Amino acid sequence: MITVAGEALIDLIVDQGGNADPRMGGGPFNVARAVARLGQPATFLGRLSGDRFGQLMRADLERNGVRVAVADPSDEPTTLALVDVDADGVPAYHFYLAQTSAAAIGAAEALLPASATALHVGTLGLVMEPAGTSIEGLAVHAPGDVMVMLDPNCRPGAISSRQAYLDRIDRILRRADVVKVSTEDLAYLFPGQDAGPAAADLLGRGPACVLVTDGAAPVRALTPKQEIQVDVPAAPVVDTVGAGDSFGGAFLAWWAGNGHGRADLADPELVRAATQASVYASVVTCTRRGAEPPWAYELAGHDGWRWLPPA
Repeated sequence: MITVAGEALIDLIVDQGGNADPRMGGGPFNVARAVARLGQPATFLGRLSGDRFGQLMRADLERNGVRVAVADPSDEPTTLALVDVDADGVPAYHFYLAQTSAAAIGAAEALLPASATALHVGTLGLVMEPAGTSIEGLAVHAPGDVMVMLDPNCRPGAISSRQAYLDRIDRILRRADVVKVSTEDLAYLFPGQDAGPAAADLLGRGPACVLVTDGAAPVRALTPKQEIQVDVPAAPVVDTVGAGDSFGGAFLAWWAGNGHGRADLADPELVRAATQASVYASVVTCTRRGAEPPWAYELAGHDGWRWLPPA
């Protein structure tokens, strides 16, 4: 069971013509759906509102086969992100977080299921309170047989104290096994540093693997033994919303689906194969509007996904 802890929200996507299109989203919400669509058991550990949007997101998670760990809905409204997509399909975000549902995860709710083999944390779930403190504790104290993946997915506009945020990331890094970052994340975490040295810095703090995405440029996977590069195939891009979430969810789904655990991250060839499979998933997501991860059948033609059962 792969557990994904963090927020669910509504992405209000605004295109170049000013048209607004509400879509279900939030990094962890997207990751949980990606895992489930790719054939692996998934649990979403986040608070949903009792309002109409919250009801729709709960139904969507259940329809995709995701178990919702926090049963009780919040009385607060659903968290909202205004997504301004430029002419190249690249999103800019503005968040409405105060007194919304996604923040309302306390220590009593932040409990890892006994069946969990992997835990994914990141994005706004590390920024809002009490969710941030609760999710940090979940990651830092994860059992030794649970693989922990961190995707900071930095949102500077939502971070009230940069130093407190960096301190939290550093504490989680000491337990994390895999870190997935974009070059934009690295620029925020390590201002003025090139992406390569910045990623190496992250690797030196404890993870077994650091995955660096950079749009259409090759993905870099750093391990203590070597740096791996995986090309990103060309595809017609509608927008890149949720592409990184699909990448992270696909990495965990591939890893679990092939029966691998924490110790196997020491094998660079397995990391290469998982990274290649994750690239396929993220590319498919870019070909459609909003955060819509691929289903198993859509990746069945790629060698890296032939282990998956047919949808």
